[in-house]
Amino acid sequence: MLPQEIIRKKRDKQRLTEAEIQFFVSGITSKAVSEGQIAAFAMAVFFNGMDMTERVALTRAMMSSGNVLDWSALRLDGPILDKHSTGGVGDKTSLILGPIMAACGCYVPMISGRGLGHTGGTLDKFDAIPGYQTAPDLDTFRKVVKEAGCAIIGQTADLAPADRRFYAIRDVTATVESVALITASILSKKLAAGLQGLVMDVKTGSGAFAAELEMARELADSIVRVSNGAGVKTSALITDMNQVLGRTAGNAVEMQESIDCLKGAATDPRLLDCTLALCAELLVIGGKAADTREGRHIAERALSSGRAAEHFQRMVVGLGGPADFLERPDKYLVKAPVTLPCYPEEPGIIHSMDVRAIGMAVVALGGGRTRPEDPIDHRVGLTDIVGLGAEIGPDKPIALIHAADESSAAIAMDRLRRAIRVTGPAGRDGPVVIEELR
Repeated sequence: MLPQEIIRKKRDKQRLTEAEIQFFVSGITSKAVSEGQIAAFAMAVFFNGMDMTERVALTRAMMSSGNVLDWSALRLDGPILDKHSTGGVGDKTSLILGPIMAACGCYVPMISGRGLGHTGGTLDKFDAIPGYQTAPDLDTFRKVVKEAGCAIIGQTADLAPADRRFYAIRDVTATVESVALITASILSKKLAAGLQGLVMDVKTGSGAFAAELEMARELADSIVRVSNGAGVKTSALITDMNQVLGRTAGNAVEMQESIDCLKGAATDPRLLDCTLALCAELLVIGGKAADTREGRHIAERALSSGRAAEHFQRMVVGLGGPADFLERPDKYLVKAPVTLPCYPEEPGIIHSMDVRAIGMAVVALGGGRTRPEDPIDHRVGLTDIVGLGAEIGPDKPIALIHAADESSAAIAMDRLRRAIRVTGPAGRDGPVVIEELR
């Protein structure tokens, strides 16, 4: 086979065979296929798409381009499950979901990523914990999964290496927004973790990659069908990202909000509802619940009993964090030196918000990155963020800004004010779960 003939075939809207896809992906991994050929292939798929059979073949080939974890030697006594989100602002569900699922007798080997652009990254939140290893060796990863029930780390070099090279080229050739390629990229990394079940959180709205509901539906349908076709039972929830999820956005501040939730302190209802809905789906997939109603009750008990918090602490200690982190997070989560309330330019009831712009306000503070190599200030962010329908005014701020200095706080304040709209009817705080796809 020749790479250029495979590119030509897809350029001409023909269906690729599994052997052709496997050959091309092997070339991506070995570098026998050039960057130009990868870019041409990505553009051909971007314009002409792939059917579900091709998407399954591409996902399997990329998944198998490196190690695929095998958990059988550990003799785990529960299902191996995971969750993945397409990203948003204030999305800290993974930090809460992993320990809840562990407390329910499941095992969660979660491979997560870092934030880029307006979206926050799970690994960046864990980097706020002193000593926590987001890149442990595989033996440590396996040990923590077995003993704590969950371990949240980053992608290792030998898990789906084809995706790493492929994505880097897609990122600079304007071919990221292909549902077929997004599907294979997400699932190749997740399925390489040796999962038995997966739930997808596909976000839609002003702070989501899939801003329009139709695109979110297309992506959710593709992921569910391809993942099930690859042999991993999967369902998806389409969830709302027209407002920040929870009341914080940033790294240390989101970690603190997650700890508060795990310890039973006041929790934002939308954050809790989204997390428990995802847990309920996973418990059904894993055979721990007959339906989502029962699954939600099981997850609620795991959280309210304190068992989920115990599993979180075991995970933190197992991956190098402080033994008393859960009891004394203030000792370890460094705080920003400047805290200022952001009051609106005009009072009113919030009609809508540009959630992407709110995420970029966090980036302006230094809490996010626009390039992969950008450093992160884990101290900075937003807390006490108001939601749709909330009243704001001279004595009712939009949020509290946590900044390294007053100049960066002023920039973030300007972005935050421009992101909020009070004209028109009051915004409605609708359900966080919009649709379910099984």
